[in-house]
Amino acid sequence: MTLFSSAGDADAARLTALRCAETAWFMRDHVLGVMSHDLRGPLNAIHSWAYVLERKLASSDAGAQRALDGIRAGVEQQLSLLETQVDATRAATRTLTLRRTTLALPSLLDETVAAVRVALADARQVELEIDTASLGAEITLDGDRERLAAALWLMLVFAVESSASAAQARLSVTADAGQGCVTVRFRATPGMLDASTVPHVLEAHARQQALEPLEAGRIAWVLALCQRVALAHGGRFEQQVEVSEVPEASDEAEAAGTPAALRLWLPLAG
Repeated sequence: MTLFSSAGDADAARLTALRCAETAWFMRDHVLGVMSHDLRGPLNAIHSWAYVLERKLASSDAGAQRALDGIRAGVEQQLSLLETQVDATRAATRTLTLRRTTLALPSLLDETVAAVRVALADARQVELEIDTASLGAEITLDGDRERLAAALWLMLVFAVESSASAAQARLSVTADAGQGCVTVRFRATPGMLDASTVPHVLEAHARQQALEPLEAGRIAWVLALCQRVALAHGGRFEQQVEVSEVPEASDEAEAAGTPAALRLWLPLAG
């Protein structure tokens, strides 16, 4: 489904394409990191058990010794591939270069909300609202404006992708102990992430993975950009409710969705 249809939308289309490319790039790095971490545990265990078996088996059994040597060689080969192919690929993008400046958060939020409305929210008929009462006085951050804009854009787009038509995504800000917390609240309706009858901007695989059960402390792969940007700034990112866990007890409950939130903590300007 086409979201941009006129020459006047060219700039918005380019921005959306850029943000989607950034999202996919960070998701790739995140997946490589998860793969490297999750494969090393079992491989190291196999390697250790091979030594345990070697001590238990008779040294005169040549066939058993060849089997154990093969197991160890296979494990070492797989670990080498992880280091040279997976870890080396991630190393090139592991450190984010930040162009820190003091920036006004309200204006950044206004611009991001406007961009997301054009990119997807208007087409999906999802209302985006900034809780201006939560802003209070002018809140300023110490950070990279472009990186933060990308993270906020993705948080809002994910909320829209997860929401049913006529729903609302609400953005609020709190400040405490030298950090500001930007929260996007929405009602998650899992069926909307992979619905074929509505427009999307995030790639299909990313949306489908977001429906899978996640281990405690992990986030949907597609939100990796938000996490990396938060960590680079000395903050943190949290996906409070997994859309895969939303109950589907009735048609009414499915339509209403279940409350969910994404939170981005960032350092305030000194």
